[in-house]
Amino acid sequence: MRTALYPGSFDPIHNGHLEIVETAARLFDHVIVAAIRNTQKAVSLFTLEERQQMIEESVAHLPNVKVDSLAGLAVDLARDVGADVIVKGLRVASDADVELQQAQMNRAVSGIVTLFIPATSSHSFIASKYVRDFAKYGSAERVDSMVPGPVLKRLREKFAQ
Repeated sequence: MRTALYPGSFDPIHNGHLEIVETAARLFDHVIVAAIRNTQKAVSLFTLEERQQMIEESVAHLPNVKVDSLAGLAVDLARDVGADVIVKGLRVASDADVELQQAQMNRAVSGIVTLFIPATSSHSFIASKYVRDFAKYGSAERVDSMVPGPVLKRLREKFAQ
């Protein structure tokens, strides 16, 4: 049984993330999507618990996907859950620069390999920070085609639209 760990902030999860999860679910026996508490990013729009719940609802159609969270290093969670690889999505070339360096560091300290899955062009422009901004300053309806239904519902609630 092959297990993949897909860590990320997912604040909120969007259709680009979901595409990566669905691809990983076809490639691996088990996929664990882990929402992280990223101390390098600004204050989160959604709590870690809210993000986990949105992810669970968004991946409910994938029986081999489970949701977890972490506040530490992805390599430690990967070891704890028996993951064979860490999965990361790539939207644009600049993502590769940052993700490759992190992947090399992860492999050097833990031996775990990172698999990069490119997003399709229809999802490559979607970023959580833009989803948050458009929902906050415009309307959640502006991003309805970019996020799963459970996320749209919470964006509407969050910004009372």
